[in-house]
Amino acid sequence: MKLYAEWFSKECGLQCSENLSRSDRFVLYKTGKVVWVNHGIGAPSLSTILVEMLKIMHHAKAEDVTFIRLGTSGGVGVEPGTVVVTTAAMNGELTDKYNQWIDGTKVERDTRLDEDLRKKLLAVAAEKKIPVEAGLTLCADDFYEGQMRLDGFFCEYDPEEKLGFLKKIYEKGVRNIEMESTCFASMTYRAGVKAAIVCVTLLNRMKSDQVKIRQDQYMEFEERPFRLVTAFIRKQLGY
Repeated sequence: MKLYAEWFSKECGLQCSENLSRSDRFVLYKTGKVVWVNHGIGAPSLSTILVEMLKIMHHAKAEDVTFIRLGTSGGVGVEPGTVVVTTAAMNGELTDKYNQWIDGTKVERDTRLDEDLRKKLLAVAAEKKIPVEAGLTLCADDFYEGQMRLDGFFCEYDPEEKLGFLKKIYEKGVRNIEMESTCFASMTYRAGVKAAIVCVTLLNRMKSDQVKIRQDQYMEFEERPFRLVTAFIRKQLGY
């Protein structure tokens, strides 16, 4: 995240702050009107920093705020290096809800993302010739069984069942898998904040469970969401 903030500040001629976080769990950098923060792995970690960032925006009296999540993911029926701009987030029950347990009661919340923002990001990707697809994102609760991996310590299903599941979600419109999207989409929608999820795929899960690309490819793929979102921000803010 520090590297992204430094790259952005250099490209735009802006000062990059020092790490403004007082915790060793998260980092936070500010470049002009843009804040860069990491969120860790999974919904519990993301929800913690997301609530803190929403509070910061509230106390700063910030208006017309946009939140964009950048990351990596496993592709479903798409080639490695494809950037997926999420249309909606789906949970492990294959519904577009974020499930919370509050006071012993299950609460379901919608996982909506801003359609206009998504269209603008897709247009920028086309301009920059970044391989991109719009599609659903499956938010798994864990890295192995929840994503039907065959290479974990526990595996109580066979390759045919794994492939059958991936084909099923592909037919539903899922194009990638990660572990934060339902929480991110739900909380930003609930807060009335425009939001988008932009993740690059490092592998096609229909072909493999492990990333098998060269290190230079990995670095180039990982930069694609940053390049896309940076171009979008510069266009929006005139940097």
